[in-house]
Amino acid sequence: MRIVVDLNRCQGYAQCAFLAPQVFELHGEEALMFTPAVPDDQHEHVRRAAAACPVQAILVGERAGP
Repeated sequence: MRIVVDLNRCQGYAQCAFLAPQVFELHGEEALMFTPAVPDDQHEHVRRAAAACPVQAILVGERAGP
């Protein structure tokens, strides 16, 4: 699974970092770091994080592009 985060849309709510801390990490108040190639054991966590994002900044799977 691959993900892309629209960093222009991301507002730093950090729901993703709370729900999938092995994939998303917030540095400071607004700098989001993430792993584009999601490990197999983190797929469900990432799907939940994407669904919980208040601004829908996380694109998962096919929506993330090749």
